Amino acid sequence: MRGFGNYVLGLLGAASVAIASDVHELKKDTFKAFVEEHDLVLAEFFAPWCGHCKALAPEYEDAATTLKEKDILLAKVDCTEESDLCQSYGVEGYPTLKVFRGPDNITPYTGQRKADAIISYMTKQSLPAVSTIDKDTIEEFKTADKVVLIAYFAADDKASNKTFTSVANGLRDNYLFGATSDADLAKAEGVTQPAIVLYKSFDEGKDTFTEKFTKEAIESFAKISAVPLVGEVGPETYSGYMAAGIPLAYIFAETAEEREELAKELKPVAVKHKGAINFATIDAKAFGQHAANLNLEVGKFPAFAIQNTDKNQKFPYDQSKKLTEKEIGQFVDDFVAGKVEPSIKSEPIPEKQEGPVTVVVAKNYDEVVIDNDKDVLLEFYAPWCGHCKALAPKYEELAALYSSPELAELVTIAKVDAIANDVPDEIQGFPTIKLFPAGKKDSPIDYSGSRTIEDLAAFIKENGSHKVEAAEAEKIELRDEESEMPHQAPAATEGAKESVESAVSEAAEAVKTAVDDADEVVGHNEL
Repeated sequence: MRGFGNYVLGLLGAASVAIASDVHELKKDTFKAFVEEHDLVLAEFFAPWCGHCKALAPEYEDAATTLKEKDILLAKVDCTEESDLCQSYGVEGYPTLKVFRGPDNITPYTGQRKADAIISYMTKQSLPAVSTIDKDTIEEFKTADKVVLIAYFAADDKASNKTFTSVANGLRDNYLFGATSDADLAKAEGVTQPAIVLYKSFDEGKDTFTEKFTKEAIESFAKISAVPLVGEVGPETYSGYMAAGIPLAYIFAETAEEREELAKELKPVAVKHKGAINFATIDAKAFGQHAANLNLEVGKFPAFAIQNTDKNQKFPYDQSKKLTEKEIGQFVDDFVAGKVEPSIKSEPIPEKQEGPVTVVVAKNYDEVVIDNDKDVLLEFYAPWCGHCKALAPKYEELAALYSSPELAELVTIAKVDAIANDVPDEIQGFPTIKLFPAGKKDSPIDYSGSRTIEDLAAFIKENGSHKVEAAEAEKIELRDEESEMPHQAPAATEGAKESVESAVSEAAEAVKTAVDDADEVVGHNEL
């Protein structure tokens, strides 16, 4: 019996250890005092039913345990119990993370939702934009984060100091910045003042900047050098690669071992083109459908493709060939030299345009949208999008207003299936509507108003180069309304029946709209 008692006590002890947490759970009556008492706090506003919150929970706990040693505290607020508190801080979705330096200095957390990323981000937040480095702190500072930049310049070099500080203020959420005026430290590092050394926990370990100190040059150096020669594409890194401003080369493989092997094989190619093309592996089991967006055959892996992120052009490598340093090296060389034509996914060009809305496909995109002197309103749609289907009849009516020979010379109302056709723009949701004004085709204007005929026509008139007024829009809409009116008043019983049917119809439409709302924000890929 005594042994059983010890067993139970052991279980209870284990349970107490399991539920111990370094994340502070706060409520309305404790929140303000907590953020006033501590200099730096990261607070998560969550809901227990939220899937993303559940995924974040273990990462958040791990980060809290590490950061408490640096006196950086993590807290959480259950918004289902503390709705007033959450609303007071503008919480609109879950999880929402905010950085507090007291109750009034609040900034959004913009890092990734992984323990290492949270630790890195909050560590940077705890330091000044530029830390002063000396011989006693330099070695520890070099390894304080995955990427650290240290500037070496003379004490009287105010220009370099000012420029470096400006860069640090803009990028402090991304990297750690330090500076030293100790000439001996510069000499020991093998650099001549002024210079910057970027230390990193991957690849060759460091890169050196010795060019003229300008904000643009230093920012470019940091962004390029901070990316691994062969990184990994995933939900946490995808947006960064898209924003890098240079092409991205994807290496698709289904196993971690194969991705590691191919990364090693193609690393010399990545070294050769460093700063011109980013290289990254991608898990083909988890994100294999993304291959279709690059005009690769899904399921036929390993595979390789380059995406020109600025123009959304795709350059898939022949999937019947092996991925070797020699073959991929030649393909990338040809790409850089402009010898590789982009792969264009396109439906056939319509033999005849039927109906008032002009159908655009990839192969006639430039002809219809760009290479003319018309104001072109273009809808990017997806066949499965509920809002696109709801818009279709109104869009047809809108196009009819510009169908006269006179107006058709000035305005085109068009649509393109952005799933079946490659388009130059990266479309994030459906429908997306853009106006390409005559003479300003390189600066299309996004439409964000109501999807009514009247508002769309007003948008074209206001923003188009030709300032065209739609033909008798009011009369056409009035005729449509009159055609829907009954010719004879229905009997009372019929009216009641119609009222019930109308209510049911409206309820069904409300449910449909809710489902469609989810469709509308879906983009091209799952990353």
